[in-house]
Amino acid sequence: MRIDFNNLKPIYIQVAEAIEDDIIVGKLLEGDAVYSQLTLSKELKINPATAAKGINQLVSKGILQKQRGLSMTVALGAKDRLLDERRDTEIYKLAESLVNAAVKVNLSEDIVIKKVSELFNTGKNKEGDLDE
Repeated sequence: MRIDFNNLKPIYIQVAEAIEDDIIVGKLLEGDAVYSQLTLSKELKINPATAAKGINQLVSKGILQKQRGLSMTVALGAKDRLLDERRDTEIYKLAESLVNAAVKVNLSEDIVIKKVSELFNTGKNKEGDLDE
């Protein structure tokens, strides 16, 4: 887990997103104990209150759950909720950017859809990054 202190994104959001990433990639599984705010603050060299703010953001989203007297754990269904959320937000942002770029260079919707379909099928065939 890394924090980019030069990033304009607040540190507590970077903490929350890093924990989300660990859940998505399977480093943290549903029901697993999550890093404590003290562990995060020492490892990342940040204020414990900042680490707590990132953790609490995930609690309020239902990704993490607090259990009195026990450690914080990954909530059931957290990975699926995170994947749905990321798909919705990231794909929308990419699509919006693509449409804006296409409009600027006067590409038709049909051409854009054709190009995306070609790239999608190329990516499926390679089973890897489209950049290869």
